[in-house]
Amino acid sequence: VQLQAFGGGLVQAGDSLRLSCAASRLTFSSYAMGWFRQAPGKAREFVAIINYNGRTYHVDSVKGRFTISRDNAKKIVYLQMNSLKPEDSAVYYCAAKGLRTEVFYTRPSDYADWGQGTQVTVSS
Repeated sequence: VQLQAFGGGLVQAGDSLRLSCAASRLTFSSYAMGWFRQAPGKAREFVAIINYNGRTYHVDSVKGRFTISRDNAKKIVYLQMNSLKPEDSAVYYCAAKGLRTEVFYTRPSDYADWGQGTQVTVSS
């Protein structure tokens, strides 16, 4: 499994960004895909997940602002981030879990495959 995240950058509070994670060497449509983030000095935290069947779950702090989606034909998972806040600044990672399940896996230890991360910095 190979995952490559991109789309991060430096933006101002209130701006939007769309992160993408391109996957290869996996049966993408059978995988749950997650986004996590890690700020300096903090633990990696869950942001959002989309299961193989398109069901999604977002952490409360981003609900209404971030949206995870997937394009199975392109093998890409997206994270649309609107109304960004300085506290959203972090390195964002995508992760893959090869399981067709209704369960929402939200712990980093649930995932074996990770992308390299993309930096998002939100200035106030």
